[in-house]
Amino acid sequence: MDHDYAFEITSLETFVLRVPAEPPVRTSFGVMHDRPAALVRVTGADGVQGWGEVWCNFPAVGAEHRARLLDSCVMPLVSGRAWASPRACFDTLSEGLRILAIQSGEPGPLAQAVAGVDTAIWDMLARRAGLPLWQLLGGQPNINVYTSGINPDQPERVAEAKAREGYTAFKLKVGFGDQRDEANVQALRRTMGSDATLMVDANQAWSPRQAAQMAGRLAAHGVAWLEEPLPADTPWPVWRALTADAPLPIAGGENLRGAESFVAAMKEGGMSVIQPDLGKWGGITACLDVARDVVQRGRTFCPHWLGGGVGLTASMHLKAAVGGVGYVEVDSNPNALRDWLLPEGYAVRAGQVTLSDAPGLGVTPDLERLRPFIVASHGG
Repeated sequence: MDHDYAFEITSLETFVLRVPAEPPVRTSFGVMHDRPAALVRVTGADGVQGWGEVWCNFPAVGAEHRARLLDSCVMPLVSGRAWASPRACFDTLSEGLRILAIQSGEPGPLAQAVAGVDTAIWDMLARRAGLPLWQLLGGQPNINVYTSGINPDQPERVAEAKAREGYTAFKLKVGFGDQRDEANVQALRRTMGSDATLMVDANQAWSPRQAAQMAGRLAAHGVAWLEEPLPADTPWPVWRALTADAPLPIAGGENLRGAESFVAAMKEGGMSVIQPDLGKWGGITACLDVARDVVQRGRTFCPHWLGGGVGLTASMHLKAAVGGVGYVEVDSNPNALRDWLLPEGYAVRAGQVTLSDAPGLGVTPDLERLRPFIVASHGG
């Protein structure tokens, strides 16, 4: 079926929300003491609205900063203009902000602002068509999910609780000392059994030598993949040397920008598990292209997400649109802004989620309920 993707945006609004993180979320590079969300609402000339979410976890002031970028830099470029398609809008915004990104030294935050708007536009267009986004994009509603962000303090307890919720795959944070990391993997394997799928995420914590050593130690415990063992800006030849010798799949992609970076990540063997984050770069438009390329190359496509429920739901629709091997990431840590912004009826059953047939993403934030947690808003 052919669909009309032309649109005009008459209003762009941003909402910054924060709730306490109890307990705090720990990574190898920092601690999150609250859970932020930067939401974007667009309104088309026909009155149909759409929602998106911008990645904004770090630094601590990231959500407010990105909302101001949206209001001051993106809104003047996107509003009051007719667009032939989301791709036309994404490309024009990306090119229009390119020099500013260089001059300000902020290519990441500006790309994230564009990505949130792009997701909101796709939600709006799917609502206008009366279709769920996964269906508008030609996909199927069933996807595999895994629970992530399992911290190093007694991780088996968290995994057991998530298993009772329906999860069968679990990702542990490592990078807290080699002995401790391996002991935690062993504890998870003993507790969850041989059938459970276990992954680990080093959050860019290791040197090439340490990554190679730990890859061998972790592979002995049946780990499905090792994620971001090296800093994301490590030269590609160093990455390829690691992936060539590693006895388990290497994953990454959440900190890459630009389609060419993902091509480089898969070149000559390269990464086996590709994890673009649609809130960090690309939105639906560009990440859909990357995802289809990943699937065509026979790699595993697993959208990354750590944030509120709008972005998580969008990541699920993206995965459902392209199919193929892989999972969608669902953070294991408590986050009201995730739970309150998920579609009605959301549930994990035997490691899977079935997306609803509600139009768009199927999520309309209840701003009255969220009002106590809205710390800033812009636009209109």
